[in-house]
Amino acid sequence: MNSSLSYGMSVSSHSEQLIRAHLPLVRFLVSRMMSQVPSYLTHDEITSSAMFGLVDAASRFDASKGVLFKTFAEQRIRGAILDEARRMDWFSRTLREKQSRIAEAIDRLEKILGRPPEEEEVARSMGLGLEAYRRLLGEVSHLGCISLQETLDGAEEGLSLLDCLEDPAARNSLETLEQCELAQDLAMRLEKLSKKERLVISLYYYEELSQKEIAEVLGVSEGRVSQLHSQALLKLKVSLNRKKLPGHRGG
Repeated sequence: MNSSLSYGMSVSSHSEQLIRAHLPLVRFLVSRMMSQVPSYLTHDEITSSAMFGLVDAASRFDASKGVLFKTFAEQRIRGAILDEARRMDWFSRTLREKQSRIAEAIDRLEKILGRPPEEEEVARSMGLGLEAYRRLLGEVSHLGCISLQETLDGAEEGLSLLDCLEDPAARNSLETLEQCELAQDLAMRLEKLSKKERLVISLYYYEELSQKEIAEVLGVSEGRVSQLHSQALLKLKVSLNRKKLPGHRGG
């Protein structure tokens, strides 16, 4: 096939058809993720990574698993872009340490309260004022999108949070979710998030709205949407990490 599509990988004619048919998906995701990656990554670099993700998806896709190619490809494309960001040392040690501090505070409070804590409670636990805590959430906001791609148990081939999010457009979405051991727990924990946090997750990942569009829906700033997004994902990951061992029934 054309080398501009193969990206050094061997693909079949069927895979080539999938790639060509889903080039608009690459353009859409690159446009959407431009605001989520560091400014020193150029549009061409992001597009190149996205194309590699699409080619990789086409070469690995197995239709027998009952997942739509678009769903599978989107995960691979996002992952490829974020991998490139990692490769270029996007996340500083300081930011990761800050995110860990928030996650530890959420985890500690959830064990005590038996529910996801409110942001005021997290701020108080960390010895911060509410505005200072929100600024901290804003600082680590880009780390939030990574947490969907990272495996819950830290293993290279483990299950990620993104694997457990339902694709409403998938014909076999229910069957796919039933195969995910964390799906029911995720649904339960989504219900425990605040109304605004649930709405941000729904609008961003299911309705595919931009942060600007979500801000307009909620009547808040884009920065506030970013904070809610970060906090919601941290709460979900903290909770789901307790379910990473088979048979474990952590609260």
